[in-house]
Amino acid sequence: MDRIDQAFCILSQRMSNLSHPGRAMPAPQSLSSLIDKVNAAKQRYQPGVGR
Repeated sequence: MDRIDQAFCILSQRMSNLSHPGRAMPAPQSLSSLIDKVNAAKQRYQPGVGR
């Protein structure tokens, strides 16, 4: 590996580890909310159910 390749690799790793200032982390959803979403999706895609 050349020195430029090593420098680029290190720089890429550092950039990927930085947090994105414009992108906020989404608030965690409650488990019951996620279960409700899964159940609703299951009901929408059951065979024989009209859309």
